[in-house]
Amino acid sequence: MRRQLILNIKLLLSLLVTMSFTCIVVNAQSTSCSLKPDQLANVPELFGVRLGMTPQEVKTPLPLVQFGRADPFGVMKTSFNPHFDPRVDKTAFPDVRTISLDFRDDKLVTLWIGYEATFKWPKLDQFVANFSKSLNVPADWPMKRNGRELTCDGFSIFASLIGGGPSLRITDDTAQDVIAARVEAALEAEEKEVIGDIRTKSYYTADCGARDQVPQDRRITFKNKDEAEKAGYTLSKDCH
Repeated sequence: MRRQLILNIKLLLSLLVTMSFTCIVVNAQSTSCSLKPDQLANVPELFGVRLGMTPQEVKTPLPLVQFGRADPFGVMKTSFNPHFDPRVDKTAFPDVRTISLDFRDDKLVTLWIGYEATFKWPKLDQFVANFSKSLNVPADWPMKRNGRELTCDGFSIFASLIGGGPSLRITDDTAQDVIAARVEAALEAEEKEVIGDIRTKSYYTADCGARDQVPQDRRITFKNKDEAEKAGYTLSKDCH
């Protein structure tokens, strides 16, 4: 299971690198946007939510949103659904299906709002044109995957159509780089970590398939093989 986790994280990092390279190529061809996240206009369509807010600050415009615990990388995700939640005053969130929020170290780093097909700007081109004016950003958002994206100073804005309605995602790209670095550091630590069998006094490296066969009640974890060998463990013959 741990080996599969490593493979999954490696795949994630590979995708992140590919996406970052794609962003660099697209950005070189796009209209320059020098705005920083805190310089975005506070438009009604975002309901008072801005990047950098703490969970407590988000509670003011979105009092019904609930927060959980952050994961090992400092990321906490939450969302609420004005369209489906009977407690929500629908007039306060007209034509809004879902609002999703990602926090890193208790700071909002991604805001995603999915609107209904009845939203006042239902078509993608119309949606981008009007949000460009509202947010006071350049109107030329290059095509990216199934939508349009504008990259500014440390953050990006992505628009697409989902489920027949438009959506807007504002992402703190600098924060995403920090998260990716934390994931990579965890991967490196995972690859160095070894599992010892307290009965046989053997240890198993991350790339050794036999480590998955060690019973949970006989396992001991070491930071690396040097630590294991200092404790009197030797590399299992099944890992040679």
